[in-house]
Amino acid sequence: MHIPFLGNRRKRHGAALADDRERDPEGVAQLLSECELLRARAAAAGVELDDSAASLEALDQVNPYWRDDPDELCRLGNDAGLYLGTVIVRSVPGAAWRIPSNGRPLVRLASGREIDVAEAGDQWAAVGAPELSRCFAEVCEGSGR
Repeated sequence: MHIPFLGNRRKRHGAALADDRERDPEGVAQLLSECELLRARAAAAGVELDDSAASLEALDQVNPYWRDDPDELCRLGNDAGLYLGTVIVRSVPGAAWRIPSNGRPLVRLASGREIDVAEAGDQWAAVGAPELSRCFAEVCEGSGR
């Protein structure tokens, strides 16, 4: 995951993302939940991102005008994945962020299954499938929620 402003955020949060994920899981979750571009585009489309499954359904209905801009497509896909992960971590018992050495964030479920939410977000932004709400539903089905 390449986030050019991460260096400044690391200092503000007090430590490096990968090194402090065990000591400060809430700080990591807060950093990953920011999704500034996605939140701005959603607000412009009249969608409130409140970290709920319903907000994922609303995002699935937004007109994908960003597909015409390769830079925005990449950034929005990353944000969509992080937002999907945020909803999962906040809604599914036992779900937590895991940042492997490659820096691409995953969500680990209590069962041990890992979801590459960044890949799901990239696919959603590029082609609209799988829908974010469907990804979330599949995670919930698989976790017994």
